[in-house]
Amino acid sequence: MRKAKLTRLRAAVAAVCVAVTAACAFAQQAEVKKDVPYVPTPQNVVDEMLKLAAVTKDDVVYDLGCGDGRLVITAVKNFGAKRGVGVDIDPQRIEESNANAKAAGVTDRVKFVVQDLFETDFKEASVVTLYLLPAVNLKLRPKLLSELKPGTRVVSHAFDMGDWKPEKTITVEPGGQTLYLWTIPAKGAPAAAGNTP
Repeated sequence: MRKAKLTRLRAAVAAVCVAVTAACAFAQQAEVKKDVPYVPTPQNVVDEMLKLAAVTKDDVVYDLGCGDGRLVITAVKNFGAKRGVGVDIDPQRIEESNANAKAAGVTDRVKFVVQDLFETDFKEASVVTLYLLPAVNLKLRPKLLSELKPGTRVVSHAFDMGDWKPEKTITVEPGGQTLYLWTIPAKGAPAAAGNTP
């Protein structure tokens, strides 16, 4: 009888431990404050973003808000980029990105980090890709302009940068998604007419 009670007690303690662990994991997930919902970029749009940026073997591609990592993985695997870095504030997305990179066989050339993109050092990027929201793009714009090297290409899916006019805008078919391209100007260079960075 005592043995049965002890077994039931152990089972109850184990159940409580499992419940507490699950609650902690859920709480950690709930604590992630996201400025942008996760919406995967269709693969044909990923391809067009990288074509628009004219990615080559010399490029280091940063994807800010990388989601499942598909853009960075495609940049190194299909476009031959030297390296790719994905940044996302959601640990679940980074875990997924790492698994996808492993499956694609590109873990030696990509890195994914859990970080707030406003705290990310992306000075080494030669290409930056975005699929954020208009307010986030506008908030990010001064950081892009001050930290990126002149000549760095910035491509945004769906949303522009306010009065900083893109050099090129394309529509991806099928789907009708709009892509925007900017190039970081030389420091102190006057902006082209109607192109206020």
